Amino acid sequence: MRVNRREFLKISAGTAAGVMVLGLGMDLKPVKAYAQTLKIRYATESTTICPYCAVGCGIIVHTSKGASGKVINTEGDPDHPINEGSLCSKGAALSQLVNNENRLTTPLYRKPYSTEWQAVSWDWALYRIALNTKKTRDATFTRKNSKGQVVNRTEGIAHIGSAALDNEECWPIQAMMRALGLVYIEHQARI
Repeated sequence: MRVNRREFLKISAGTAAGVMVLGLGMDLKPVKAYAQTLKIRYATESTTICPYCAVGCGIIVHTSKGASGKVINTEGDPDHPINEGSLCSKGAALSQLVNNENRLTTPLYRKPYSTEWQAVSWDWALYRIALNTKKTRDATFTRKNSKGQVVNRTEGIAHIGSAALDNEECWPIQAMMRALGLVYIEHQARI
């Protein structure tokens, strides 16, 4: 069937008029309002900071109530002074970070000279980190420099901070690193 321009405009106008006439008798506002609140209606709402870059965008996280506490929705926080509700593509997809079947939930350990990873408990992993930190600090600790000045430092350990940390989190981490005697303390945003 071949339709010329005039017939196309008649068909389009007739279709538009029909939609308008049929739409007059139906009020879809209650259905639309119900559909918009359905997903997060009974969810617990909390705020957080996006972990991806140093901007620090505010995010609202909705989690299901109950023991599971599954993240069901994330969105930009309109009250946050940095992003005012907008998010980049990574921040908008933040719920996929936790709702991912491939996400690691236990620490993995690879023995020296091994090619295989093995799952270990958090207690074992944290104990091993503490043990290696103490061992390295004791082996590389310098009390006095070559001039005889007291320096109390270790040059065998370095620390790099994360852009996802805010000032309140950075301060105790920096204090702990300096208490250990670290000299090489850096931050991701400056590298």
